[in-house]
Amino acid sequence: MDTLPQNLNQNHLALSQHIERLLVRKNLRGMAQLQPLLKPGYILRAAQLIVQCRGAVLIGTGFPVLDTFETDGPVGAIALYQLLQQLGAKPIIVCGDPLFSQLEADYHCYQLEVNQYQALTDIAQHALTHLAPELIIAIERPGFNAAQRYSNMRGEDISERCASFDHFLNLATCPTIGIGDGGNEIGMGNLKQALAQLDIIPSITECDELIVADVSNWAAWGLIAMVSALTKQDLLAKADPLSILQYLSAKGSVDGVTRLNTLTEDGLAPSEGLSLINNLLALYQGVN
Repeated sequence: MDTLPQNLNQNHLALSQHIERLLVRKNLRGMAQLQPLLKPGYILRAAQLIVQCRGAVLIGTGFPVLDTFETDGPVGAIALYQLLQQLGAKPIIVCGDPLFSQLEADYHCYQLEVNQYQALTDIAQHALTHLAPELIIAIERPGFNAAQRYSNMRGEDISERCASFDHFLNLATCPTIGIGDGGNEIGMGNLKQALAQLDIIPSITECDELIVADVSNWAAWGLIAMVSALTKQDLLAKADPLSILQYLSAKGSVDGVTRLNTLTEDGLAPSEGLSLINNLLALYQGVN
């Protein structure tokens, strides 16, 4: 790819590992214990996959909370959508209602039907054939547990309010990236044995590259920092999570922890995400 350096030097790998540790330093839900179990450089490898794309990229997101959707996931999905557009790719946000109906006017979206379990494999295969993605990303998207059901962080069965995205990854012929912060998200099946130590009903759905973070949204900012280093473009400088939170809040989002319509992510103020972005900027600028 003309935007990708021919020889990735050790600075890129070192930056990736710094980002990987930074994303779990708060250790809100045990991700700091799981992070060392992943092969180092996963942020770098995922960023390389993103940089190489010029065609369709599917971004699955939307975790149901009560009768609406949580802020964690869609913020990162929108940030990645904007990144992919800047790189010349064709991002598509894949989600079910109510999130789909709130985003479709402003973003290219593909709708998943909620609570449709009779022909999941056929639905996913049809979509993959039609959309022909070069890459699939799942960010804070519920993943099947061993009983082929969906559970939230409280252990509640939320299957009746979920739209399935698992088989998009299971049947994909392109690379797949999973992003999660608790263990019940798509992609966490890569660490299913280690997840037994956490107080969670784990997902068994796997992916090619798993990224763990204290808040799933924050992994998007980590990826943008890494893509900035690879392409030698400061793509993180205009990061504005607060404006995305305001946009989603106006459309009825809630915090996944407090279940309140606030400008927060998993109970954390937007200043926490901005602090992370500032730290990522410092890391990125240190290798350029």
